[in-house]
Amino acid sequence: MNWLMLIIAGCFEAGFAFCLGKMKEVSGTEYFLWGAGFLLCLVLSMFLLAKAVQTLPIGMAYPVWTGIGAVGTVLLGIFFFHEPVTFWRIFFISTLIISVIGLKMVSSH
Repeated sequence: MNWLMLIIAGCFEAGFAFCLGKMKEVSGTEYFLWGAGFLLCLVLSMFLLAKAVQTLPIGMAYPVWTGIGAVGTVLLGIFFFHEPVTFWRIFFISTLIISVIGLKMVSSH
C-alpha cells in the first residue's frame, strides 16, 4: 500500500510541475486556477510522501518519488508543451529510470 501511495505522490509531483507550466501560458482567473491546482498537487504529493516514508526507508522513497516526478514532468513537457524529443533527453531520462530501478533492487527493505 505504501508503494502505491509513493507512486501516486510522484504523479502529483509531476502534476504540480505541469500546473506551473500552464501558469506560464495564461493570465487572469485561469492563472489563479492553475495556481490552485499547483498548491493542491503540492499538498497531496507531500502528504502521500510523508505517509509512505512512515514504513519505507527515506533513502529509497525519496529517489523513487523524485524519479517519478522527473520522468512524468519530462513526458508531460513533451506531450503538452511540445518540448523537443532528442536522443540525449531520452537517453538521460532512461538512465534515471534505470538508476531508480537499480536502487530498488539493491535495497534491503
